[in-house]
Amino acid sequence: MNPVKGIALKLCSVVMFITMASLIKAASEHVPPGQAVFFRSLFALPVIIAWLTLRGDLKTGLKVKSKMAHFWRGLVGTSAMGMGFAGLGLLPLPEVTAIGYAAPLLTVVFAAMFLGEEVRLFRMFAVGLGLLGVLIVIEPRLTLLQGETVQTAQALGVVLTLMGATFAALAQIHIRNMVQSEETSAIVFYFSLTATGLSLLTLPFGWVVPTGPEAMLLIGAGILGGFGQIFLTSSYRFAGASVVAPFDYASMILALAIGYFVFDEVPTGQMMGGAALVVFAGVLIILREHALGLRRSKARSGMTPQG
Repeated sequence: MNPVKGIALKLCSVVMFITMASLIKAASEHVPPGQAVFFRSLFALPVIIAWLTLRGDLKTGLKVKSKMAHFWRGLVGTSAMGMGFAGLGLLPLPEVTAIGYAAPLLTVVFAAMFLGEEVRLFRMFAVGLGLLGVLIVIEPRLTLLQGETVQTAQALGVVLTLMGATFAALAQIHIRNMVQSEETSAIVFYFSLTATGLSLLTLPFGWVVPTGPEAMLLIGAGILGGFGQIFLTSSYRFAGASVVAPFDYASMILALAIGYFVFDEVPTGQMMGGAALVVFAGVLIILREHALGLRRSKARSGMTPQG
């Protein structure tokens, strides 16, 4: 284990993913979300294949035990990506980032519902606190009592981004089941392959011929997405999840900077307060999981060989 290297790789993945989102947002005014998913997935494939080849995992990356498991993971993950990209075209980047933090909170809820994982009072409190933060962020977009001040497009953006976070959480639950029998390399490879194919189903709904700069943005997003996935996967080889997971929230700092300097997006105090509450709740859950992991390790070390 090398925690410093794990953290560095995690931060690299955060930079790659937030830059990717920025490129998608820059092209979103003209390019529909389904087409953006196609470019993001297709141009990630060469990067992933090269990575698997260098690791000597290409053969295992092409072997599957359950084709349907990969299909459903691809369907749910592609839906999450498409909705998230749609939200990027309708909302400021920091706001989309903050709402997206609902995904790990919802993963805790879904783990209890679908995997039978025990969720105690502390984690329930943290999840509730985080979801309250999400509500604070989205409240100005959904308050119907303010009449014309609420724009329909922004309200739709909130709904799509929340749905994207929900599907992302469901994808994580599905992956937790898949890793019991499927290779990580296969999950990574076939997700991009499945997402590329599924995105073509949106072709009749208004794909466009991108301009040269738009094509470069979309291709760049795909390449960055591929590298982001590699850095993310590699970070967990050098450090535990409880060590690297908190650095996910560095994406908010980057989103605020890019939003302000590139897209002229100035965050409101309410959005910042809600985002801070979500981040605080997420960190609480991570720290709690770390503490429980240490307790379990001590308990195992105190057992006799017979258990």
